This record gives sequence, C-alpha cells and structure tokens, in this order.
Amino acid sequence: MTTLHVLGSGSSGNALAIQSQDEILLIDAGFSAREMERRAALAGLDLRRAIGLVLTHEHGDHTTGAARLCQKLRIPILTAPGTWDRLRPRMPTVPFVPLALLGATELGGFTITACATSHDAAEPVAVSVRTAHGHRVAVAYDLGRPTTAVRYLLREAHAIVLEANHDEVLLRTSSYPPVVQERIAGSGGHLSNRAAAELLADVAHAGLEAVVLAHLSERCNTADHARAEVLPALAGHATALHVARQDGPLDAIVISAPPRFL
Repeated sequence: MTTLHVLGSGSSGNALAIQSQDEILLIDAGFSAREMERRAALAGLDLRRAIGLVLTHEHGDHTTGAARLCQKLRIPILTAPGTWDRLRPRMPTVPFVPLALLGATELGGFTITACATSHDAAEPVAVSVRTAHGHRVAVAYDLGRPTTAVRYLLREAHAIVLEANHDEVLLRTSSYPPVVQERIAGSGGHLSNRAAAELLADVAHAGLEAVVLAHLSERCNTADHARAEVLPALAGHATALHVARQDGPLDAIVISAPPRFL
C-alpha cells in the first residue's frame, strides 16, 4: 500500500509526502520546519521515517523549511543541479543527490524520475515516484505549459498532483497589474484550470486512482472553479478528485491499484 499525504499547497507554501512500507519521501518543504512537523503530526506522519526531500525548484513557497528540516532529520535533498546551485549557500551541511532528468534516481524503496518544466526558476522539475509497491505518484506544479516531457511523465500514474493555479476569467479581472497577469498566464508561469483539464483528459486512464489539484491561487481561483473545470476531463474514469488546501493537510490518499495496473 502507498499513501499520499498532501500537507498543504497554494501560493504561500507547498509540501507533500509519499509513504510506502516504513519509508517516507518528502516532496517540497514550503513551510517552516516547525510548521512541517505540525502538519505531519496532524496527518499522522512520523517524520523520523523520512529518507529524503525532493525539491521541485528553489522558490520559497517550496523550500522555506528545507534546510532546517533536513538538518534535523539528517536526510539528503534531491533536486536538479541548477536548483542546488541556487540553494547551496543556504544549505552548506545538507547532503545533495542530483536528480537525473528522464533517468531513474534511487533512494531506499523509491525510484524518482524527473523532467524539466516550463517555469521561471533555475532548473524546475516535475517528478514521478515509483514506490516499492509498484505505485506511481506524479507531481507537476509551477509550470506555465505542459510539455511533451511532462505528458510522458504523467502517463500511467496511479495518483497525480497537478497544478490548477488560476481561473482565466478571475485572473483577467483580478487586481494584479497586467504585467503580473501576463507572467502568471505565460509559458514560464502557472497552469490554468482549463489547461489542467486538457492535460488530464490526455493522460487519464483506468488505473488513475486519484488526482489532487494543487497550487490554487488565493486571488484568482477557488476550489469550486477548479473542480467544475477539471471534473469533465475525468468522465468515464473512477478517479477521485481532490483539491489541496493551503491551511492544512488533506486526508490521507491511499493507493492500492490491483496488480494489472502496476
């Protein structure tokens, strides 16, 4: 059995955890180390079982607690070399494991595959994690457009955490100045609800057990807008649709795909 814990996701912080057997792999630490520990406790996670932290890119809403947490738990950071170059001055004592883009990186019972994304960061990545149980959990947020590599990464996943950052109408009618609106909607920005729906329609399959819509804008989106746009893309599939919260963790998402989907 594989369990996905979404500890929080939105404009102010992002953090996930994947648990398989007795091991935990963290993905992003966009809250303080203390807040990460608090949210993990709420989710019933024992962070002493963590064996590594994957960072998708260097922005603060994904890395705020990374240095302190890794030092306390004595675990390495796994990220792209370009991201590590930006982070290294703040993390001189944290071990670093480079992620192989579109190649496998092994850590404990986890196999991590990463690909580059289109975002205004040093070397941002989306990741797919295969657990010891054979389940695949894919995470793709902070991407302005879904590239061919991202589509390939999401295929055959049993659970997908996907950005649905903004509703296009709410963005255009928001108080953001035009230059900020263009940055958010551009190829180096964030994925809209509509773009997320189109991507999911392409990659959805019978073995996709859960989709989590993540990184929702507090100004330019709502859970209702995101659900309404994305739900039709999953029609015909028995896929549970969740929307991540900024203020706390979701209930644990248990993945238990039958052998024919592994």
